[in-house]
Amino acid sequence: MLQDYQLLRIPGPTPIPPSVQQVMLAPMIGHRDQETKALLNRIQPKLKNIFGTLQDIAVIAGSGTAGLESAVVNTVNPGEDVLVLVTGSFGDRFARICKTYQLTVHRFDYDWGTALEPEQIKAYLSQNPSIKAIFATYCETSTGVLNPIRELAQVVKQVSDALFIVDGVSCVGAVETRMDDWGIDVLVTGSQKALMLPPGLTFVAANKRAWKKIEESKQARFFLDLRKYRDSSQQDSTPFTPALSLLYGLEQSLTLIESEGFPAVFQRHQVMKNMTRASMRALGIPLLTNDLVASPTVTALKPYDFQPDLLRKIVKKDFGLVLAGGQNQLKGKIFRIGHMGYCSPADVIQVISCIEIGMYKLGKKTSLGIGTKAAQDVYLNHIEGD
Repeated sequence: MLQDYQLLRIPGPTPIPPSVQQVMLAPMIGHRDQETKALLNRIQPKLKNIFGTLQDIAVIAGSGTAGLESAVVNTVNPGEDVLVLVTGSFGDRFARICKTYQLTVHRFDYDWGTALEPEQIKAYLSQNPSIKAIFATYCETSTGVLNPIRELAQVVKQVSDALFIVDGVSCVGAVETRMDDWGIDVLVTGSQKALMLPPGLTFVAANKRAWKKIEESKQARFFLDLRKYRDSSQQDSTPFTPALSLLYGLEQSLTLIESEGFPAVFQRHQVMKNMTRASMRALGIPLLTNDLVASPTVTALKPYDFQPDLLRKIVKKDFGLVLAGGQNQLKGKIFRIGHMGYCSPADVIQVISCIEIGMYKLGKKTSLGIGTKAAQDVYLNHIEGD
């Protein structure tokens, strides 16, 4: 195989556009100098458009998990009741973070591969008025489920005063997100997914309802104290040393998204999802989720007649194609294809072709090209419909 070649198709980190890579090579500047202030000032309105909010957004040097932890530690006091909606590994992570901070955790667990159901949550909240915050995952990366966050926000507001806090790490920037209009109180995302950057930045936005709780919170925090980021943001600064090279890249990646246009970005991800799902059906590989709840950013497959990790090993060795495996209870049972951020329908066709050959080498004597053709048909139907 060609040295230094890799076709990265996991649900994060995702490939980085060349122009983003280029700007991150810019010379370092002083993090308290005017140049950095101007950079942060230019970034904020672009980030607000991605989130669908008028609120300032904390830009924190850290992983997406740091953003999730900040959402917990700033909004809820030890001992308070919280509801965590668990549809996969990252919902479970939210629950574990909450337990770490000595919150009283109510878990609402769903079968992995299914989406949460707003009416069930509405009924639960009606019977549990002590709940102070509800934690949900927009895209559950481990299963490829896109949860109905807009609908859930509506029912939460009907029956509860609890804060609605959302992990949007693996989909914000690739799917419609309207924090203010939908009534999301705190929204978190990360740099290494649809925003087309390396890992290392997390973003947290909070509305006025959330800020009231943040100001009143007695929970100890230092680096993740959102009050510090708010106060610094008002001065076009950060409370601690920012990841400057990533900020250069962030401005460029947000510019690329704006240039393509949000409707086009969302549509591109939908098309790639549909291409991937059609091809897998043609190849006879069962999908973990149904079409109604499938995420536009990642597709999970659960084959019954071959080992998914063996397929992953073959396509990586032969083609440099990196696919994701399963997590926790799905480890060794599924594989996942990432199709978000710097990814096009052409990339999807390439990935499917590699998977077809991998299956052939596994002894699955499917006709080569049937998955590719199914994806091509989806794409052609899309462009003919425009």
